[in-house]
Amino acid sequence: MRKIALLLIVLLGVAHFATVGRCEDGVADGEKEEEEADEGDSEEEDEDDTEVKEENGVLVLDDGNFDTFVEGRDTVLVEFYAPWCGHCKQFAPEYEKIAETLKGNDPPVPVAKVDATVASGVASKFEVSGYPTIKILKNGEPVDYDGDRTVTAIVERVKEVAQPDWKPPPEATLVLTKDNFDDTVNNADIVLVEFYAPWCGHCKRLAPEYEKAAKELRRRSPPIPLAKVDATVEGEIASRFEVTGYPTLKIFRKGKVFDYNGPREKHGIVDHMGEQAGPPSQQVQAGRQVQELIKDGDDAVIVGVFAGEQDAAYEVYIEACHALREDFTFRHSFSTEVAKLLKASPGQIVIVLPEKFRSKYEPSSYTLAVKDSTPVSEVQEFFKKHVIPLVGHRKPSNDAKRYTKRPLVVVYYGVDFSFDYRKATQFWRSKVLDVAKDFPEYTFAIADEEDYAEELKSLGLSESGEDVNVGIMADGGKKFAMEPEELDSDVLRDFVVAFKKGKLKPILKSQPAPKNNKGPVKVVVGKTFDEIVMDTQKDVLVEFYAPWCGHCKKLEPDYLALGKKYKDEKNLVIAKMDASANDIPSESYKVEGFPTIYFAPSNGKNSPIKFEGGDRTVEGFSKFLEKHGTKLSQTRDEL
Repeated sequence: MRKIALLLIVLLGVAHFATVGRCEDGVADGEKEEEEADEGDSEEEDEDDTEVKEENGVLVLDDGNFDTFVEGRDTVLVEFYAPWCGHCKQFAPEYEKIAETLKGNDPPVPVAKVDATVASGVASKFEVSGYPTIKILKNGEPVDYDGDRTVTAIVERVKEVAQPDWKPPPEATLVLTKDNFDDTVNNADIVLVEFYAPWCGHCKRLAPEYEKAAKELRRRSPPIPLAKVDATVEGEIASRFEVTGYPTLKIFRKGKVFDYNGPREKHGIVDHMGEQAGPPSQQVQAGRQVQELIKDGDDAVIVGVFAGEQDAAYEVYIEACHALREDFTFRHSFSTEVAKLLKASPGQIVIVLPEKFRSKYEPSSYTLAVKDSTPVSEVQEFFKKHVIPLVGHRKPSNDAKRYTKRPLVVVYYGVDFSFDYRKATQFWRSKVLDVAKDFPEYTFAIADEEDYAEELKSLGLSESGEDVNVGIMADGGKKFAMEPEELDSDVLRDFVVAFKKGKLKPILKSQPAPKNNKGPVKVVVGKTFDEIVMDTQKDVLVEFYAPWCGHCKKLEPDYLALGKKYKDEKNLVIAKMDASANDIPSESYKVEGFPTIYFAPSNGKNSPIKFEGGDRTVEGFSKFLEKHGTKLSQTRDEL
C-alpha cells in the first residue's frame, strides 16, 4: 500500500508540472506568479521605507525615513550612536527612560535614535564626529546639547526647547563687519577674531567649539570676547590682515594684531585665551627670586628693570613681550634690590644665562637700554639674539622655539644635567664649545640621544657604535651626518669645515625614481623633488600623502581626474609624493597631516601656496589653479 501511495503522489506531481508548463527562464508559471507576487510585496516594502519602527520606546530613524519623520514636527530629540560604542551602550537604558518621560509631555516629544555607522547621510548632514551625539531638532534645525547625560538634565532641556515661544539665544560670538570691526578691535583689551568662509569644512567643524568657548569666556570677569568675520564678504578686512586660508584666527589687543597659535576646541581655546588675557610678564620683587632662576633654570632669564608702571620704557617692554609670550618667559621688577643684583638701571632689560650654560667664550649676561622711542622690533630682536647660549641643550620642548635657525650643528649623546651625570655632560659640551666659538654664523647644541632617536635613525647614526654622534641640519631641509668616529674638538672642527666648504653629501631618504613617469599625475620622490617641484619653468601642484591615509585614498580619483584635465598644459605639473617614505628637501613645504597640498608657482618656489579651505574636487582645484597659476595657456571648462 505504501508503494501505491508514493506512486500516486509522483504521478500527480508530474501531471501538475505538465499542466502549468515552464517559462523561458526555467521557472514554472505558478512559481513565477508567486515570484511576481513576492516582487510586488518587495516593491510595497520599498515604498514603505519611510516606516518608523520603535525599539523599547525609542524611534529608529535612518537615511530613508529621517527627513519625512522630522518634517512638520516642532521638537524631536535625536541620539546619534554607534553599535560598538561603549558610552552609547551605557547610555541606552537612560535614553529609554527619557523617551518614556517625554511621551507624557504636553505635547509629547518624539525621542529617536540614528545608527550613524549606517545612516551616514544623516550623520554627515549634522556633522556627527563622536558618539553618542545628542541633538534637539526645533522645526528641523539642530540645537546642540552639551549638558549632563542624565534623564533629569536632558528632559529639562528638551522641555525648555519645546516651548512654543522658545527661540535660540543670540550667538555669544560677535559678528564683525566693516561697520563695527575697527571700533571693536581698537577698544578691546583683548579679542580673538576668526576669519572664515561659509563653505569651508574646517570652519564648519570649528564653529560649535568656537561658540561654546565664546559662551564660557563671556562669563569671565572681565569677559574675553570672541568674534568672527566672513572673509568672503568682508574682503577688505581679510586682505588688510593677510588672510589667505580658512579659518584664520588672530588676537587683537587695542588694535594691535598677534597670531593665534592655540588649540581649536572649546577647552583649549578657553584655557589659551585665559592665559593670553593675563600680563605677558610676571613681576619679581626680591633678588632671591632671580637668583633661583639663574641657578636652577634651563632657559635664559629675561628681566626688565623699570621705575614703575608709568615708565614709558615699561610700556615698550610689555608690547614687545606680547608677541613673543609663547616663546619666552618674561619678568619685570620695580625693585632697587633686583636692579642692584642685575647691575641694571631703570629702563634696562637684562638677559642672564643659567649657570649650567655659561662659558669663558661668551658673556654671562646682556643688557639693552630702552626708551619710549625704542622700536618694539629692536627689543624683540634682542630677546631672540641672546636667549640661546653658545652651546645650549636642544630638547623636544624647546626645539620649535629656540632651534629653528639653520645651519644647526647637533651633538647627540647621553645628556643629563643631574648631579651624578653633570660632569660627563659638561665634558662633551666643552669640546663642542671649543669649536662653536669659531663659527658664530652657525647654531650649536647638544641633545639627548634618546630624545632624538628617530632623528639619529634618519641620519643613519642609530647603529653607529659611538657614544657621541654629530649631525648638521641645513637650509632646505638638508641633513648631514658625521662618519662615526670618537669625538674630540679637532674631529668636530674638520666636519664643520667640510660642511662649510660644501664637501659633504646630504642624507636624503628617497624611494627609487619611477622608470615610467608619464602619467597625468607625476610621482615625486626625495631625490627628484628639486628636479620636478622646484623647476622654475613650470607651475607645480603637489600632494603630499601617506598610503594608509583614508582621506588620501578618497581624494585619489578626483586628483587623477585633475591630472587628466590639465595633461596638455606643458608648463603645469600635477604631482604627488609619499611623504611617509621620502624626505622633503625644502622647509618651505611643511607637512603636518595628510593630505597636504601645495602650489609651487614658477616664480615662487620657496613661497608655495597651501591649498586649504577649498573643495577637494576637480572643480575646487581648478579654481585654485586658475587663480594662482602663472603658466596656464588658457582657462578650461570642467570635465
